[in-house]
Amino acid sequence: MATQAKILIVDDEAGIRFSLEETLSRDGYQVTTAENGEAALACVAAQPFDLVLIDLRLPGMGGMEVLAALRQQSPDTVVIVLTAHASLETAVEALRQGAHDYLFKPCKTVELRDSVRRGLLSRRQKLQQRELLHQLEQHLSSSLQNLRATMAEPPAAADPLRPFEGEAAAPPDGGLAEEGGRFLQQGGLIVDLTRHVITLDGQLLELSPTEFNLLAYLASEAPRVVSPQELVREVQGYQSETWEASETVRYHVYRLRQKINEATGHANIIRTVRGIGYTISK
Repeated sequence: MATQAKILIVDDEAGIRFSLEETLSRDGYQVTTAENGEAALACVAAQPFDLVLIDLRLPGMGGMEVLAALRQQSPDTVVIVLTAHASLETAVEALRQGAHDYLFKPCKTVELRDSVRRGLLSRRQKLQQRELLHQLEQHLSSSLQNLRATMAEPPAAADPLRPFEGEAAAPPDGGLAEEGGRFLQQGGLIVDLTRHVITLDGQLLELSPTEFNLLAYLASEAPRVVSPQELVREVQGYQSETWEASETVRYHVYRLRQKINEATGHANIIRTVRGIGYTISK
């Protein structure tokens, strides 16, 4: 059962380890903690874990090194990366190395629980599929042996694993799909469309859904200048008069600039092109 899953938390900050352990223990998981990468791998060598939460910045062996070692040592273990230092390169690299998800600190409890639940569900489904394939291979092998025993001339080139004619062969195991489409980047601005978060120079921006969608759309269209009417249509889903769109977008851009300035001190990342619209200034 998912509630009995074993989870390992790897973080050098005792407060974060305690908080994560409390949250996941209350959900019924069996939780173990480790303060560095070496201790984490020792734990994994001593007992199997269903899921591991890894901080990227660890003393000694870094989080990416731990992730790579885990892929070799325990390939069925689900890995969720945690970091307070957002980077498009490390996010994509972690996902390519086999991480199930990439979460920014401080992580909301509901977001953490959802990621853990989805990771464990994905692991369970993969294990069930593997077991079904194993049973199918055994059945095919047994059937083939029986067939050969009843025939005077057994098939010379029978291959039970070869796909039937017209059936696509299964993709190689262990490949990771390209994460194209999840991230947008304009300079220090990184948009994570899956997690629905935006960071600027490593700082998480606290945005409303409308503010997130507006800034994400500008990032996706940059360096093109986008008119207020287009922003209202694409972000808010309705047509509006020019004056109405200008007033609506002006308010949201004002709020965005305030929040960006409070978080990072960069108030001018959204540039106004007078009489035309808005764009992202790298």
